[in-house]
Amino acid sequence: MRYRRILLKLSGEALVGEGSHGIDPDVIARIASEIHALTAAGVQTGVVIGAGNILRGAGLAANGMDRVTGDHMGMLATVINALAMQDALEKAGSACRVMSALPINQACEPYSRARAVRHLEKGRVVVFAAGTGNPLFTTDSAASLRAIEVGADIMLKATKVDGVYSADPLTNSDAILFERLTFDEALERKLGVMDATAMVLCSEHNMPVRVFNIFEAGHLGRIVAGEKVGTLVEQERSG
Repeated sequence: MRYRRILLKLSGEALVGEGSHGIDPDVIARIASEIHALTAAGVQTGVVIGAGNILRGAGLAANGMDRVTGDHMGMLATVINALAMQDALEKAGSACRVMSALPINQACEPYSRARAVRHLEKGRVVVFAAGTGNPLFTTDSAASLRAIEVGADIMLKATKVDGVYSADPLTNSDAILFERLTFDEALERKLGVMDATAMVLCSEHNMPVRVFNIFEAGHLGRIVAGEKVGTLVEQERSG
């Protein structure tokens, strides 16, 4: 495998499948099986999951709710997804720990960088829940932060499209798929890879990000094996 330690960022929508909300058991089982294959091959894997399949704090705020309250609700929703992923991973055969930035001791461990690294070194999947523990930050920012903190070799951002395009490929048939971008290029073109805070974090700490389609079975394993799947966003162009 090309990478020793990875951080996988999953959107909540990745768990929905063909439905409009909630968690599709078949979809989460497939993703868990692909993650288990990596851990069985010795790849240390951390996961951050969003909560868009349940609710979004920003969406609640747009409809009149206090933004901080909405964001705290969103953080709690990520814990629900994280516990579901833990269950699926353990059924697939991987040891897993959920670590929450908001203390919920009856359900999961509080986040500790040192303990997270120790879990990874022992071959356990670590699912990071509750974002950064602070309102006004997205789960993309949380994923970037955790990837940097635990010393991941790369952050893998799972999406519903094949990578980063010049325009929305779902509405524009002329959209061009980029094989590689720099963070500066992605920010200047406003390509929507991640929010600006997450992009700047990764750029400043030289954390490469590969954007790929999680709905294509096997993509995760191919990326970790070194294949060029999706779009690589990095500090500077290599080669």
